[in-house]
Amino acid sequence: MNKVPMTVVGAERLQQELDMLKFERRPHISEAIATARELGDLKENAEYHAAREEQGLCEARIRDIEGKLSNAQIIDVTKMENTGKVIFGVTVTIMNLDTEDEVTYRIVGDDEANIKENLLSVNSPIARGLIGKNEGDEVSIQTPGGITDFEIVSVEYI
Repeated sequence: MNKVPMTVVGAERLQQELDMLKFERRPHISEAIATARELGDLKENAEYHAAREEQGLCEARIRDIEGKLSNAQIIDVTKMENTGKVIFGVTVTIMNLDTEDEVTYRIVGDDEANIKENLLSVNSPIARGLIGKNEGDEVSIQTPGGITDFEIVSVEYI
């Protein structure tokens, strides 16, 4: 199976969620199932059915996270020399040349992407347009709103 790039922070977040699901949530659900069983007839026991459904969702999420972590290629840019080149995992500040608005993004894997936190998927149009370019370069990127010109203001390997 193909390896999927992931930052160190993204892998740590997934591992923390996995630990929480396995060691906190799973035992809590087992207790809820046991308690619901004591209430009697399982056919008409809403608490039992809700706990079993929650157990199924929890186990599915555990399998999902374990699969993602097993296929992850963890990339730590802090251990690389900063060449000013935009690569996976860097934090890049770009300026829209039309509006002169600056925005800073960290280029991350698909599972880590969250635009509200300025975590930009490596497969997004902006990230694809920036990868391989250098600090100070001007790039034209096809965005949903049309072609936009940006200047790469800074590239940080943090």
